Amino acid sequence: YFYSIEKITLEGEKIYFGVDESLSGQKAPEDIKDPKSDEVIVRKGRKLTKPLLKKVMDAGVKRVAVKEADLAGKILSSDVHDPATGEILFRCNEELPLNGLEIAQEKGVKELKFIHIDEDLDNASIRDTLLMDHIESAEDAIMEIYRRLRPSNPPTPETAAKFFSSLFFEPETYDLSDVGRAKMNYKLRLNVSTDLTVLRNEDILASVKYLIDLKNGLGECSVDDIDHLGNRRVRSVGELIENQYRIGLVRMERAIKEKMSLQDIETMMPHDLINAKPVSAVVNEFFGSSQLSQFMDQTNPLSEITHKRRLSALGPGGLTRERAGFEVRDVHSTHYGRICPVETPEGPNIGLIVSLSTYARVNEFGFIETPYRLVENGKVSDEVKFMTAIEEENEMIAPADRPLDKKGKFEEELISVRRGSDFVSAIPTDIKMMDVAPNQMVSVAAALIPFLEHDDANRALMGSNMQRQAVPLMCPEVPVVGTGMEAVVARDSGAVVIARRSGVVESV
Repeated sequence: YFYSIEKITLEGEKIYFGVDESLSGQKAPEDIKDPKSDEVIVRKGRKLTKPLLKKVMDAGVKRVAVKEADLAGKILSSDVHDPATGEILFRCNEELPLNGLEIAQEKGVKELKFIHIDEDLDNASIRDTLLMDHIESAEDAIMEIYRRLRPSNPPTPETAAKFFSSLFFEPETYDLSDVGRAKMNYKLRLNVSTDLTVLRNEDILASVKYLIDLKNGLGECSVDDIDHLGNRRVRSVGELIENQYRIGLVRMERAIKEKMSLQDIETMMPHDLINAKPVSAVVNEFFGSSQLSQFMDQTNPLSEITHKRRLSALGPGGLTRERAGFEVRDVHSTHYGRICPVETPEGPNIGLIVSLSTYARVNEFGFIETPYRLVENGKVSDEVKFMTAIEEENEMIAPADRPLDKKGKFEEELISVRRGSDFVSAIPTDIKMMDVAPNQMVSVAAALIPFLEHDDANRALMGSNMQRQAVPLMCPEVPVVGTGMEAVVARDSGAVVIARRSGVVESV
């Protein structure tokens, strides 16, 4: 799984190296010649890339003769047995001894298998670990894990196996959650149903392989950015209440079990056993004293709708003001269209309490999505797609204010577009998406400020916070300059009654 296997065939005094896909990335042990023309295809010591290896295989080369010296220090991938007696001559994961080939040839061994360790990558870590680890059976390994995690309890094979299984492999005691499974599938390129919320052996192997590839700098392996919105999710009110409710049910279960053990079950009725107090107490406590349970701000319609769209990094399971550094509070490129870069409190909570952007929504997994118009061959369609930060990562996205002709095509030949955290110029045919509106990146409160782009960011922050403190007038007036969001805020906050048809209200 971690290493490719090299097969060596022994025929009398001669040693042959099998040519197959596993040779990819290795150096040629000898000159490889075309069997028909005797022409050298690959020189000795040259690295066998995939195209070169294909060329060798297409030429009909099945094996290459190697010298005994080339096998010195190679590590066996499996035990080598004496064909006659079945005795183990050489153990798996050990280096072939200096006289190893002679012994193998004497005993009539036809094939040896070695693991390939790439010197350039220094990827011997798994082999070295297994060499140091003297535990050979799975049962011994489970006992050792149990001893480390529960040093005070004397282990028995049954309790150790049950304990180990309950750590990651049983739905009653371990839950990866559908979000966890979806993220694991994405990161490790697996294809597992999101219904499976426990770990599999394959998941652990894939994780270890990813970490080793990351250490060796292979492929597209990268360390996750903790502030990327693909790695941060919103825990909604429903999820928080669900967690509290689960705690209440566990307490109730414990109380029922205690009562059943103490009293005579035959004469008992269900109402003697079940007491719903623990459940209701936990839920009431959540609404009454949780840090995230707040009294709604209803100074004006805007303050109400803004309070409902607020996101907080504080609270149980979150950060504390004192420990939160600059990176957590800072604006990230993935905030575009999801979290407002302007509206946040001044003072110790800056950047920890933020607002959802105007068009943002939270999906079923808790990741924030923002809408984009789809572009095909330089033509902007009216089809809108909501995308998470991970989905839009390498896409070229045009701003909403780029001029379009009557057919919906871009008028300019070169357009400044956004890709990840960079701004680059692109031709219309390379663009795949376009913002839906210029106010997409800011929150509702910031979108109410006219000519926001001409404001200093600090003043815009103050303005968006102070609008929430305005006391409504007895006789409201239309503003001289508006942005068109005023009616949207009034309607969506539920503070006004909307007439279905236009007309004059004569009496209330």
